[in-house]
Amino acid sequence: MTPERFMNAIRFTLLLLVLGGLTACQHPHTPDHRDADLYQALGERAGIETMVENLLYLIVEDERIAFQFKGIDVAHFHRQLSDQICELSGGPCLYTGRKMRESHSAMAITETQFNALTENLILAMEQNRIPTGAQNRLLALLAPLHQDIRGL
Repeated sequence: MTPERFMNAIRFTLLLLVLGGLTACQHPHTPDHRDADLYQALGERAGIETMVENLLYLIVEDERIAFQFKGIDVAHFHRQLSDQICELSGGPCLYTGRKMRESHSAMAITETQFNALTENLILAMEQNRIPTGAQNRLLALLAPLHQDIRGL
């Protein structure tokens, strides 16, 4: 792992620790989580779609998590994740997918796998030149989903 990836992983871990207590009772789809400036910083819908596409390429190359995505409908996954990030970031999209707990319940996702996906998301954001502040704001919106994705 490069020093930059290591620092990003540490940054996200610290962010999760800090936000864990602050957001444990909040639902990420509430209006006070919407932030149109974040949507702009992510490059609006086109930027989000490109970021998610880059994330998918990183997932396929990552032996820690690639097997979890084997056999998925890639176009559907891309659309759903793009919609979810678009909505969370204050964009005009509506996420209509399943709840995180429901869609991840049978996957037995480990903390290592969760962190690997997070690392890849950070790399995808960096590939798209998303400013660090915007990266952190998006991660803060996604952090409350940790419990549902991990089934805790």
